[in-house]
Amino acid sequence: MALGAERLILMTDVDGVMDPSGKLITSIDATTIGKLVAAGCISGGMIPKIEYALEALRSGVGKVQIINGTKRHAILLELFTDSGVGTEVIL
Repeated sequence: MALGAERLILMTDVDGVMDPSGKLITSIDATTIGKLVAAGCISGGMIPKIEYALEALRSGVGKVQIINGTKRHAILLELFTDSGVGTEVIL
């Protein structure tokens, strides 16, 4: 935020945020995040990542993605493909 970053990529050991059936959510907004947290679908270590992502967006960071850093070339795939490989967090 202090750097005026255009993008924040949070790397973890899971593919991103999953829906109740275990399918990757490619884009998620603050309203949906609240519902999934309340339902227990977003839990454990994903909660702080989501909170950091929302805080970064509210502080002026342009885009936030949560990706699986254990996957080969994950950053390159996120940056240089149209579909990306993780979950994009939006307000």
